[in-house]
Amino acid sequence: MDALANRIEMPPSVLSLLSLLCAFGAGVAFYVSLEQVWLLVAAALLVSVNGLLDALDGKVARLRRLASPRGDFIDHAVDRFADVFIVGGVAVSGWTSPLAGVAAMAGMMLTSYMGTQAQAVGYGREYSGILGRADRIAILMVAPLVQAVLSWQGIDIFGEPLLHWVMVYFAIAGIATAVQRVVLVLRWFK
Repeated sequence: MDALANRIEMPPSVLSLLSLLCAFGAGVAFYVSLEQVWLLVAAALLVSVNGLLDALDGKVARLRRLASPRGDFIDHAVDRFADVFIVGGVAVSGWTSPLAGVAAMAGMMLTSYMGTQAQAVGYGREYSGILGRADRIAILMVAPLVQAVLSWQGIDIFGEPLLHWVMVYFAIAGIATAVQRVVLVLRWFK
């Protein structure tokens, strides 16, 4: 990753903006993919590029000695918007129920909030738990491709599309991760 980051000429803020644009594109692709299943492949590709650019922006900032609290804030803000665009696109796409989509969004946001709240009280930024952002991105790079194949074959899992079950998993694992982080910080206070 260092070798790639050293070759990039763009400022970290441009990489962050490009990652956000990829996330927005992925969300749109997910949203319309129920009727045009091939867009799941585009969504997976855009999620992959979003993840790569998200990893590179911080790496480039550190290598160029441009890392700052402002940059860290921007990076986390962009990540939250990207999460909402991507998971929100699935949530309103028709691949899942509205309840599962909203629950997935809640789990995702609670996980992120507990991580930053830990930092706010002096514990430090907390990334541990069952389902962090990197895990969600990895799942959303693969699951749309599998969903596309299953759709072309007319296969559901227990009567629901795979992406529905991904949202259910994001809801359950996200809330569990948020609780894990709460417990870690409360133990630290003792």
